[in-house]
Amino acid sequence: MHVLVTGGTGFIGRMVCRALLSDGHEVTVLSRKTDTIASVLGDKFRGVETLDVNQIGTSVDAAVNLAGEPIANARWTPQRKDLLIESRRGITRQLNDFFAQLPQTPSVLVSASAVGYYGDQQDVLVDENTPPHEEFTHELCASWESEALKAESLGIRVATPRIGLVVGRGGFLSKMLPAFKMGLGGKMGSGRQWMPWIHIQDLVSIILYLLNHAHCSGPYNAVSPTPVSNLEFAKTLGSVLHRPALIPMPTFAINMMFGEMGRLLTTGQKAIPKRLLEEEHYTFKFDSLEEALKDVV
Repeated sequence: MHVLVTGGTGFIGRMVCRALLSDGHEVTVLSRKTDTIASVLGDKFRGVETLDVNQIGTSVDAAVNLAGEPIANARWTPQRKDLLIESRRGITRQLNDFFAQLPQTPSVLVSASAVGYYGDQQDVLVDENTPPHEEFTHELCASWESEALKAESLGIRVATPRIGLVVGRGGFLSKMLPAFKMGLGGKMGSGRQWMPWIHIQDLVSIILYLLNHAHCSGPYNAVSPTPVSNLEFAKTLGSVLHRPALIPMPTFAINMMFGEMGRLLTTGQKAIPKRLLEEEHYTFKFDSLEEALKDVV
C-alpha cells in the first residue's frame, strides 16, 4: 500500500512509519521540514510539505493522521487552546480536501485521538461508550474526531484510536525520568487519579491493525487493559529505577505552575480497551506496567 502519514517525525509517528516500511508499504510523510526526514527516519521515506497531488501523486491507499501541536508544552491560554484545536482540526480538514481531489479515495483513514476525549472520569470504568465530561480535553478530541469522520462521506473507512499515555523512549516519560532518576519523583496531586497507559509497541501494532482490518471503524481505546493510579505509576517507576519515589507535587503547586493545563496531571480516566479485547480479541504484548517500564528505561 501507499500510506500517507501526517506527524510522521514525531514520537509515535517515527515508530509507525518504520513499522509500515518494515511491512513492505510505501510511505509518504507530510512534514513542514522535509529536509529533516532523512535524518529522523532514514532515506527510504518520501517527504512532502503540502497536500498536493503533484507532489504526492493520485494513488494513496491509506492514511494515518497523527499531526497536532503538543498539548503539554505551554500553559493553556485562550490563544494556545485555539492553536491546539486548529492544529488538529485544520490538518484533518486539509486531508479530506486532498482526498476529494483523488480519482480514487483511500480505503481507510486512521486518525489519532486521545482518552482526554472523556474528560475527568474519577473512578468510573471508561469504555468507548462512556459519556464524556465536558471540559477542554473533550472539546479538543471531539472536534478532531468530528473532522476525521467527515471522510466517511467520501467512502473512506475511519478509525479513531483514543490514545493513552504512551510508555516509550520519548514522550511524557522522558520529562519524568530526570527527577525520578535523582530520587526526586513521587505522586502528583492526590495520586488517586487514573493513568491509562500503553506501551509504544502495542500502540503501533494497534494502529496497523486498524489500518489493515476492513471491519474496524469508529473509536477504540488504545490503552493497556491495566490502568494504574498516579501513585502506583510513581511507585512502579521508582522501583524499576531503584530509586525512592516519595516526593509528592501537591495540587496547589501544580495549579500555580501550569494553570488549567495542570488538569492533565491531576485528573484522569480509568480507561480500558473494551472494543479491542471483546470485538478484536487483541492480545497486548505489554499489559504489566512494570514490564513496560523495564523495556524502555
